Amino acid sequence: MKAWEATVRKTQAAAKKRANTIFGTSYVVDTDEDASDQEEELHAPGEVFHAERFLPNGDYYTGYWSDTFPHGQGKYWWTDGCMYVGEWFKGKKMGKGTFSWPSGAMYEGNFKSGFMDGDGIYTGAIGGTYKGSWVMNLKHGFGIKEYPNGDVYEGEWSRGSQEGHGKYNWKIGTAYVGEWKNGKICGHGKMKWPNGNVYEGYWEEGLPKGNGTFRWEDGSSYVGNWSSDPEEQNGTYYPSAAHNEGGDDALEWDPQQLFSEDLKECKVCPTEKIPMWPSQKKLAVWRSTKGGAEPSVRHRRMSVDGRIDSGVDRDLGGIRLSDGAAPSAWISGGMRDGEESSAMYPVPIKLPKIAKRQGETISKGHRNYDLMLNLQLGIRHSVGRPGPPPSLDLKTSAFDPKEKFWTKFPPEGSKITPPHNSCEFKWKDYCPKVFRTLRMLFKVDPADYMLSICGDDALRELSSPGKSGSFFYLTNDDRYMIKTMKKAEVKVLLRMLSAYYNHVRSFENTLVTKYFGLHCVRLNGQKVRFIIMGNLFCTEYLIHKRYDLKGSTFGRLTDKPESEIDSNTTLKDLDLNFIFRLQKTWYQEFRRQVDKDCEFLEQERIMDYSLLVGIHFTEASTSTDNGGSESDSIPKLSNVEHMFLDPAGWGSIRLGISMPARVERTVRSNEAELQLIGEPTGEYYDVVLFFGIIDILQDYDITKKLEHAYKSIQYDPNSISAVDPKQYARRFRDYMLKAFAQDT
Repeated sequence: MKAWEATVRKTQAAAKKRANTIFGTSYVVDTDEDASDQEEELHAPGEVFHAERFLPNGDYYTGYWSDTFPHGQGKYWWTDGCMYVGEWFKGKKMGKGTFSWPSGAMYEGNFKSGFMDGDGIYTGAIGGTYKGSWVMNLKHGFGIKEYPNGDVYEGEWSRGSQEGHGKYNWKIGTAYVGEWKNGKICGHGKMKWPNGNVYEGYWEEGLPKGNGTFRWEDGSSYVGNWSSDPEEQNGTYYPSAAHNEGGDDALEWDPQQLFSEDLKECKVCPTEKIPMWPSQKKLAVWRSTKGGAEPSVRHRRMSVDGRIDSGVDRDLGGIRLSDGAAPSAWISGGMRDGEESSAMYPVPIKLPKIAKRQGETISKGHRNYDLMLNLQLGIRHSVGRPGPPPSLDLKTSAFDPKEKFWTKFPPEGSKITPPHNSCEFKWKDYCPKVFRTLRMLFKVDPADYMLSICGDDALRELSSPGKSGSFFYLTNDDRYMIKTMKKAEVKVLLRMLSAYYNHVRSFENTLVTKYFGLHCVRLNGQKVRFIIMGNLFCTEYLIHKRYDLKGSTFGRLTDKPESEIDSNTTLKDLDLNFIFRLQKTWYQEFRRQVDKDCEFLEQERIMDYSLLVGIHFTEASTSTDNGGSESDSIPKLSNVEHMFLDPAGWGSIRLGISMPARVERTVRSNEAELQLIGEPTGEYYDVVLFFGIIDILQDYDITKKLEHAYKSIQYDPNSISAVDPKQYARRFRDYMLKAFAQDT
């Protein structure tokens, strides 16, 4: 023990010396054992005070401190030379600050949860600056980038690359103004050279592609279809008025010269790579030698970067967080002598118990085993059938409800079907060209699609049918969900299929359900219709809580007892006790997309849809002790943050998919039992969100009109789901823009 204590003291003394060298402190370092002991005062839990910390690993901190982490204004120096000076919140860089690297690079601006997030200026080690908006270490929003070679880009960014509308000026004087995608010129735009020549038209992957016009300074022009492939290049030369005579010489100009010469020096500079992000710089753990709290008070231990300790308080049994109670779940901190009242701390959030993997495997002997085989055989036949590559520009006839094909599958096989072990059945494909094109539009690989549904692994049937009476099946890899459909739902989908196709083609970030195929199996005289759609919760993240939100109150409270609620339970509007806070640019995109999606559903006379939301809490520890072995539970990531430390991780993030966000806990007053959105408490949690609009095939038909009339007599018409599509869309939109808010 003595040897260990001596080692610690020597380490602290060495840390002081390094700190003196870096920060230029004027005091003399004393390595004497008594002098090396840092004097500690007693502080009440939660008290903020100024402190100087020489941490055991050699790191140094000076500034405001609370409990076991920096909290307030402070300066932290890592032994590798990185330094942060600015605001802290419970051990995380939060607010305004400056982070510098040993290379000389520097970021000055806003931070959130340790990430460069908000407005900020980054200066590279080799020169060049970026001034603009950031989201989780990446340029996202509007910004101006000045490159070390003198080039300048001013415009929109997304996930670290130029995307949207922007202007790029090369040092040589050439300029481009137009659209960008994934860091490359893509879409419509205009490029102008110093000699006055201009190309205006369409671009792809940084090169002219499609219709465009090249104009010379003298007024001559070449108009046509552009491509780097000479065989696809064609157009017409139009001489200027001054060159009408003898203009034939200009016809000798080769359009490929634009690619080989004019664009030769117009390369977009790559973005400087940052080897170490501020969020990757963890803080050394400070362990006080003297306790400042009452022995009887037990506090939730947290790591110095603010994460809840996964080794403490692991009892996270199911708890209803929405029963309208005031925030009674608060505990008092220790109170020092002379204080009139104690500080108040919220009890850490408790999550439902972790449930086993959803669904029952359909093995031989299962009542629906033959039906599963029929479905797999039919999908393999439909998707694997050879045909021309799909075109995004579909003919009207492809959407005709009569565009369906029956195929007979005898057990012994036929010229176009394989032999199988099931009884004879018939297979119907609805609008196959449309769904083949939709799969291409949604970037679904045909081979992967068949492997997921028709591979050796069986489907899983969910334990109980939905409210509509439909049964749900999941593929073994959780990528696709298969739902049985009523004939009326099939008619609605076929009626709106053309509008649906145009909508999802126009809006890449649409939240509406993605459909991949519509089929029917006729077996023993009975027809079973299927729709295949994407599973919103196909993710490595453990979905701790899930909600089905409509914006109505009648029947929108989960009727399960608290003991039966687990991570697979779908809660409802009146169970919700959070506000979802999205980063500014994501929130703006969310608002725009909800407006567009609701407008589409209203035009198609659809109602009763809902927003399905899944929440993964990044800081909460969860128990897997729920009656099954740990291997039976869904695997969860031990540290979600690693996905976002690498910018490549952003490739999987879209609106509603793997979205980093925060939730703020809310409470409902006892007097307002039907209050949809509770009052915010200021209690925040870092989360990853998944959400999308589901159940979009309910037409406002005569049945729903009668339901509305009947329930309106007994209940508030605004509280029920069965309302006119226009009213439903307005109520749904208004509710979502209250449940989701911009993070500040």
